Amino acid sequence: MSYHLRFRQIHLDFHTSPDIPGIGEKFDTAQWQKALKEGHVNSITTFAKCHHGWSYHKTRVGKMHPGLSFDLLRQQYDAAKEIDVNVPIYISAGVDDVAAAEHPEWREVGVDGQYIGWAGPITRPGFKSMCFATPYLNYLCDQIREVVELFPECDGIFLDIIHQDECCCRWCLAKMEEMGLDAEKPEDRRACAEAVLENYYIRATAAVRSLNPQMPVFHNSGHVAKGRQGLLKHFSHLELESLPTGGWGYDHFPLSAKYAQKTGLDVLGMTGKFHTTWGEFGGYKHPNALLYECAAMLAHGAKCSVGDQLHPNGWMDETTYRIIGQAYEEVEAKEPWCDNVEAVADVAVLSSEAETGQRLPDTGAGRVLLEEHFLFDLIDRNVDFAGYRLLILPDVIRLDGALTQKLRRYLEGGGRLLLTGESGLGKDGGGFGVDIGASYEGLSPDQPDYLVAGERLKPDFVDSPLVMYGRSQQVRPTTGESLAAIRLPYFNRTWRHYCSHQHAPDAKDSVFSAAVQTTNTLYLAHPIFTIYAGSGAVAYRQYASSAICAALGAEPSLTTNMPSTARVSLMRQPDEKRYVLHLLYANTIARGSHQSFSAEGYVRDSHGVEVIEELLPLHDVDVTLRLPEAIQSVTLQPQGQKLETRAADGKLSVRLDKFTCHQMIELGY
Repeated sequence: MSYHLRFRQIHLDFHTSPDIPGIGEKFDTAQWQKALKEGHVNSITTFAKCHHGWSYHKTRVGKMHPGLSFDLLRQQYDAAKEIDVNVPIYISAGVDDVAAAEHPEWREVGVDGQYIGWAGPITRPGFKSMCFATPYLNYLCDQIREVVELFPECDGIFLDIIHQDECCCRWCLAKMEEMGLDAEKPEDRRACAEAVLENYYIRATAAVRSLNPQMPVFHNSGHVAKGRQGLLKHFSHLELESLPTGGWGYDHFPLSAKYAQKTGLDVLGMTGKFHTTWGEFGGYKHPNALLYECAAMLAHGAKCSVGDQLHPNGWMDETTYRIIGQAYEEVEAKEPWCDNVEAVADVAVLSSEAETGQRLPDTGAGRVLLEEHFLFDLIDRNVDFAGYRLLILPDVIRLDGALTQKLRRYLEGGGRLLLTGESGLGKDGGGFGVDIGASYEGLSPDQPDYLVAGERLKPDFVDSPLVMYGRSQQVRPTTGESLAAIRLPYFNRTWRHYCSHQHAPDAKDSVFSAAVQTTNTLYLAHPIFTIYAGSGAVAYRQYASSAICAALGAEPSLTTNMPSTARVSLMRQPDEKRYVLHLLYANTIARGSHQSFSAEGYVRDSHGVEVIEELLPLHDVDVTLRLPEAIQSVTLQPQGQKLETRAADGKLSVRLDKFTCHQMIELGY
């Protein structure tokens, strides 16, 4: 079941200590409504139960906050509904300090017998993680059912901190015995945790829909796990938590969104108003940062959600809603071009996270493709490969029988493959599962080695051997064409023999190839995407980008002269018979550093963050498109201004004198 989301949501955290009195005492319906209107908000997630374990409504199941004397949730709900603002309701699921204090046996326990989860030593502040195998799950489901009985017309249930560790509480130990698993083996503990988590999804979702089978529900884990499509039957939509300054960075959301677009569910991006992360009272990111972040959500096919935290006294922070309002006013004007969209992509990246659990190759591939302005999706093996001109398997994806057969069918149908590192090798330890035009001789013992790229692949400013920090695979061309060679070091750096501060390159090429191309495959021997994710050297990105172009075999659907810091996406609105081209640009700068502000630990240590402050215009922007339809009109939106174009040889060329932050271009056909 898919749920159609509104565009302008607030996620209103309200994790409130029992030691604070006067909870909600300054709540005022008129002030609440004024803040929502100033913020251009049309949906707000409010709290039934927080991480501390307290309820903010009258309850027979849980415990109402000791500092609360009235039904705060009901007041918030009625005030929002009165002005046509949707109200999803939040329930903390995975952590609950009240339940942990009353039933410590319900907490997660490590194999060492110690409590595990967010909190460590008893002297460290932190929420207590609960085990879903214990009777806590009964308690939680009773709370969920109570909320949907009290608020049957609410706009969904948001369940938070959905995670199960390798718990060894007495219930998990009993379950492992029942399943024939060995608690001494990490893989068996993990298997038990997965079974416990699956049972949570079944029971919690049933509780949400106990009165209304259409009730929307979202289970939040802080990250949408790749490759677990079977879990999506428990979701009505996806909310992609991704606070750029809270540790996610500005490259996390686009990749999450590109994966989520292929699930068939409506998607909400979630950032925060905070300069750092959740729970930062008095912290505000620059309004221009929020403008950009909301524009990026629209550009990647998502609706918008901004995280806030309500003061314990219930008074809405006016600065926050003024800042949010500036971004959401623009979102409101752009909504008609951003609903019911589908992404256009030449390239698909088969997710390394989905296949192996490793995210770094996905991150590196995503950065290369974003910075070089390719149109791409991030997918798992459940998606049909046939719709893509090129499929990339980044760095670590070994092939089982099913994936091998699917790739062979894709190649037979005219598809093309780019394989890097150990991708394409069989899981059984043999050679390549598809023909790459080279023989395989194992993992190189040398690290680092050096890339000697030919003209088609070399970076535009490097003519000499380029150091490659990730260990390469050893391949010799047979029927394929070598596009780059490998130069080895004299020796690996050890205490027995070392040279200078880092490296010792030999002066001649080895017998092994760094890049081998056939008619429909291109293989790179180095884990280039992991290397780029770790190092960020421009030369690596240019090498990878040249390989992508060579593997495509023809011009991509879109090219542009925008800088690597700009972003581009192309969406199709089939019902409107138009494409919408999104151009994005903001100059991020690294600010801050690691600092300890409190020897006593009263506040968290700081860390470096990417900050957006000024939004500088981008001038003389050229975009060339190759689309199957004949484009009839090109218009800047939401301005409604017609744009002059040039069409020749199946290409449509568009030029903008300048734009700032975000510009949509409607291409009607």
